[in-house]
Amino acid sequence: MPGKINHVSEADHAIVTAAVAAAEAQTSGEIVTVIAAQSDDYDDVALLWASAAAFVAMSAVALFPDFFRGIYDMLTGGWGHELTANQWLGTVIAFGAAKWIGVWLILLWRPLRLWLTPRAILAQRVRARAVKLFRVGAESKTIGRTGVLLFVSLAEHRADIVADETIAAKVSPEVWGDAMAALIEHVRRGRPGEGMAAAVTQMGVVLAEHFPKGDDNPNELPDRLIEI
Repeated sequence: MPGKINHVSEADHAIVTAAVAAAEAQTSGEIVTVIAAQSDDYDDVALLWASAAAFVAMSAVALFPDFFRGIYDMLTGGWGHELTANQWLGTVIAFGAAKWIGVWLILLWRPLRLWLTPRAILAQRVRARAVKLFRVGAESKTIGRTGVLLFVSLAEHRADIVADETIAAKVSPEVWGDAMAALIEHVRRGRPGEGMAAAVTQMGVVLAEHFPKGDDNPNELPDRLIEI
């Protein structure tokens, strides 16, 4: 059986759970918190970098054939036979393939792959993962459609908030700015649990303003921090 996922400590779990319970005590909204090691493998990004490197390598050979023929002569000590057009083409293709494989192998190191991924793509993938998790775990899971998800993706150093339609109709994405700022401030200091708790507190303030707690307010979604 796979081992238990531990992105944060038990103390972090307790802090976040307590923050969710406190926030929900003032609102009919339901807050779900999720933390993940990474939102995507970015295999397509590695593929694009490897393909770009191979294209550049083959283009360089095509643009500067004399230079690379000189390298070939140097490697063979001047004893290599003159390559035919087909042999030269095969050599160029082999060179490009070797470059592609080399770059792909280097990018198996995920920190480098992440570093080479444009920030816009990182943000898009984190958002896509957050929306997917929201649809599975929170969307339409409450009577008043008042669920909201706080998602943190550690490898990308990014977070997102996704709200159900009733909340989204009253609260624009910009309103969650204070919550995100509180989260980022703590996460940058290596305290993701405290960051999520601070964000949840800010989210509770917003939800309490637009969706105050009513007489009938069942706890419809889990308060605990979910790790994936």
